[in-house]
Amino acid sequence: MGGALWGYFDDKYGRKPVLFAALLVMGVATFAIGLLPTYSQIDIFAPMILVAVRLIQGLAYGAEWGGAVMMTFEHAPLASRGKYSAIPQTGSPIGIALATVVFLASAQLGNDWAWRLPFLASAVLVLVGLYVRLKLEESPDFERAKDSGEILKNPVTEVLRKSWSTILRIIALRIVESSGYYMISTFLLSRISAAHPEAKGTTLTALLITCLIAIPVILSAGTFADRIGRKKLYYAGCLATIAFAFPAFLLPSGGDPLMIVAVFAIGIGLIWGTLAGAQCAWFGELFPTNTRNSGASLGYQLAASISGFAPFIAGALGAAFGWVGGSMLYMLIGVIGLAGVFATRETWGPNERKSVRPLLNAVPPEGAPSSTAAMASR
Repeated sequence: MGGALWGYFDDKYGRKPVLFAALLVMGVATFAIGLLPTYSQIDIFAPMILVAVRLIQGLAYGAEWGGAVMMTFEHAPLASRGKYSAIPQTGSPIGIALATVVFLASAQLGNDWAWRLPFLASAVLVLVGLYVRLKLEESPDFERAKDSGEILKNPVTEVLRKSWSTILRIIALRIVESSGYYMISTFLLSRISAAHPEAKGTTLTALLITCLIAIPVILSAGTFADRIGRKKLYYAGCLATIAFAFPAFLLPSGGDPLMIVAVFAIGIGLIWGTLAGAQCAWFGELFPTNTRNSGASLGYQLAASISGFAPFIAGALGAAFGWVGGSMLYMLIGVIGLAGVFATRETWGPNERKSVRPLLNAVPPEGAPSSTAAMASR
């Protein structure tokens, strides 16, 4: 719902105001969690309020990915859109790493402040983020669409009517990335912790190490996507998911700390990081400017909603088939992703790069207006 709501405003009114508003809503909701009364104070109303605040966070999050990635995508030079649009994707592993460190540190307090303090301290990040976003310039692509009268009355309806098949392709492409992440970070982590309680510290350490590995992998994947194309990199990620399906759940089943760290590092740090870095520019290039955020955000967030069920399904399969059940589902999501790659056109392959090379090599004549220089640089 957040993807549709904010995508509508983003394509209709601009990227900058939506980015600012979304962070403000997310920041207030996150800070509010640190102030919530407990169950012992107001009974059942405590979890009800918490769920309501989490829903508000979810609506705000619907704007974050599309707004941040598409803003970066549309500001980037044409030949480096993969490289630059991958940068916002590093926010996820950086955020998880910081949160893990903060909660591990605050746990030493041993009282209500152990969980309240991290939420309250998030206000600092929000204030910094709001300041940064105030300084942003509006997307040049959006400004051009606005000046040329291409802004639509209802971009969400338009993208659903004309580009529904592209949204389905994005869902398939994203399921392999997001479901694969949840399978490792949620299902496998819980399964290891339940079978080997003594390994709980190891799993948290593995998650932290994995996040640190994922950051350079995401950035490298975005750069390689500019050099070899989006599809080739995504093919590699999907095939790696399929090949890793059985080792991912067999190797850590004995509780060996080294195997746990290795599986998290490969499954999230390398495979997930590659897919996450390659997808940003690809998704943006599948839509025109006036429906770009609506289309990309809808596909991205619908896939996230579907992927949220992956740990539950894996749990049911695990109960019936043991660790093989998780492997079967992990392999299936790799196949779904592979089908999505087959069905989706390449947007930055050799032919595309060749067709824009004259523009990339263009040198604006002396005295040319700044818009001409900007177009040549893009």
